[in-house]
Amino acid sequence: MFQSNRIRHEFESLALEHVDPLFSAALRLTKNERDAEDLVQDTFLRAYRFFDKFERGTNIKAWLFKILTNTFINRYRRRVKERTVVEGHEKEAVHEYFVSRQATESAANPEQFFFDRLLSDDVLRAIDALPIDFRLVVILADLQEFSYKEIAEILDCPVGTVMSRLYRGRKLLQKQLIDYAVESGVITEESAQRSEEVADLEEHRRRRASRIR
Repeated sequence: MFQSNRIRHEFESLALEHVDPLFSAALRLTKNERDAEDLVQDTFLRAYRFFDKFERGTNIKAWLFKILTNTFINRYRRRVKERTVVEGHEKEAVHEYFVSRQATESAANPEQFFFDRLLSDDVLRAIDALPIDFRLVVILADLQEFSYKEIAEILDCPVGTVMSRLYRGRKLLQKQLIDYAVESGVITEESAQRSEEVADLEEHRRRRASRIR
């Protein structure tokens, strides 16, 4: 009994602080609050069941996210609904990331112009519309700030695959946000075209620089 209580307290002290980011990611994956709650609950049940396999001193957040993503892929992917009502707290959290964080970064970032001018609803809608493989890496990299290596371990795929999916996911996200910005009158079609050209030029420069090195 004492051993069981000790393990339970250890698990709670390490894992429970990650409930909010896990729920945030689960909501973006399932796009449904009830499914997100079920996904997080199943994640914690599985994590506690296999807590003896967790290597102490390593990143428990990454370990929990690996369980969450595996659980989602195996059990929830086919049950994802097309649309859902998102609570205000989640909107504010994502809005804070994409607006406040982007506003502090360099204006050289071609995505900043759009992120800091769009409502959180538009950002959420754009994320939700991404294909699931791209949505996963965007959530893990841009919302949860995992490294490429951590994401590769979470998704059990090569780092190169992570980088490719993240690049393509961000490009799709940028394109959708540009479209929303034009539709809402935040920017003109001419400005959107110029911004896309700037983004393409930056990518060309990065590729050229990598070839030179």
